[in-house]
Amino acid sequence: MKAQQRMTAHVSGGVQGVGFRYFVWHQARALQLTGWVRNLHDGSVEVLAEGPLPALEQLAAALRSGPPMADVQGCQLAWLPASGEFSKFEITFTA
Repeated sequence: MKAQQRMTAHVSGGVQGVGFRYFVWHQARALQLTGWVRNLHDGSVEVLAEGPLPALEQLAAALRSGPPMADVQGCQLAWLPASGEFSKFEITFTA
């Protein structure tokens, strides 16, 4: 089993109301990552994903572009060891 990592991302810009959470969910599921994505009250989107580093890097690249209607202005990433607490990737409620 490959070493697991945790990536958190804060994505800002025109990222709500454009299918961004569903886009992230679809990408993360295709990459077999676990974790969640949610909208924040300030109009940004927060992502927490766990899995192998190469898959997380692919998700990070997707976050920087987003779906066609999104206007990503910023994508701040942080890396930590994985906790293993998630069994799937989900869309969660606004924080």
